[in-house]
Amino acid sequence: MTSKLNVYTSPSAFPNPQRLRLFMHEKGIADQFQETIYDMTPVGEQRGWRHLKMNPWGETPTLELADGSYISETAAVVRYLDQTYPGRKIMGATPLEQGLDNMWDNRIWVHILYRIVTAFHVLHTGLGFKLELTKNEAWGEHCRKEALAHAALVNKHLADGRQWLLGDDEPTFSDITLATAIAFSKFPVNATPLDERFEFLDAYWQHWQQRPAFQAAYADRSSGIPELDNKA
Repeated sequence: MTSKLNVYTSPSAFPNPQRLRLFMHEKGIADQFQETIYDMTPVGEQRGWRHLKMNPWGETPTLELADGSYISETAAVVRYLDQTYPGRKIMGATPLEQGLDNMWDNRIWVHILYRIVTAFHVLHTGLGFKLELTKNEAWGEHCRKEALAHAALVNKHLADGRQWLLGDDEPTFSDITLATAIAFSKFPVNATPLDERFEFLDAYWQHWQQRPAFQAAYADRSSGIPELDNKA
């Protein structure tokens, strides 16, 4: 592949495009893309007509392919790139690894990360009055508590000393989703820092921060998390 593909993302404060960005650095292909970073809030650039023509859902990330077509939804984009580009298969090399990685990714996305994202949107103004249409404090608090309950299950899974969710030497995509979930939990308005509540998630978080791919993915200093944004 000689020409760079276009990928449309958002700053590292936003977990779904950050899942893709962290994957691309782990895969070693980040420099093979032309990245457009949208101003998410309060401008809502991702909901402008130019992006909506590519992705009517108005969400990031969106990948533009060489033939002018598009793939959106983070896991779908990652699956395409993982199979298309050479290198370590981050979603798993064998059918068993792929199944286990998908199992853990679904558990973390549905029950932890998406719950924290929902709380972000409905407990307060979230992305701003221009984009947020609903405020529901009861539902937001329920989602926050559900995220904590399921984080406790993941913490128990990590208690055997494993470094990564599948117990291998390198992280898989479910680990990337968990890393971004922990990061977003620490976003000040979310006030649900998983690393402060669970011993083994804290060790896991510290382990992630030592990886060059993680450091590169958060190099924009726009995560909203002081311990990441203030690093030299």
